[in-house]
Amino acid sequence: MFKHILVPMDLGGRNQKALRTAKQLARYTGARVSLLHVVQSIENIPRGELRAFYETLENAARKKLSAAARAIGAAAVEVHVEVRIGNPPHEIVRYADESHADLIVMTSHRVSKVQGFSTTSYKVGILCRCPVLLLK
Repeated sequence: MFKHILVPMDLGGRNQKALRTAKQLARYTGARVSLLHVVQSIENIPRGELRAFYETLENAARKKLSAAARAIGAAAVEVHVEVRIGNPPHEIVRYADESHADLIVMTSHRVSKVQGFSTTSYKVGILCRCPVLLLK
């Protein structure tokens, strides 16, 4: 079954369903869980110029992910927290490959005709090698 479940998280309130589902699957299968947040980088500006800005965002993300990790860890599930900077879909796929995730559990949301198929969850679902469970 699953050995490593990845839960990409934004910092909004839509993550609860994905967290609950990942926790239940991990308890059932004995998998470990990784919580990942990707801070969106600003294109065409060298990262060094915005170092303090990115550090502030990274620290805020780590605090939120750590709180979620404590809640999952209380259910006797091994949890890892990771924060990266870059393009969210690409960093999620890269982390999934590097960490050998065998399932991604993430939330999706209703998209408008203007957005089309440009959502992070759509891109991850198309690009990732492992199964992706999208929750609405």
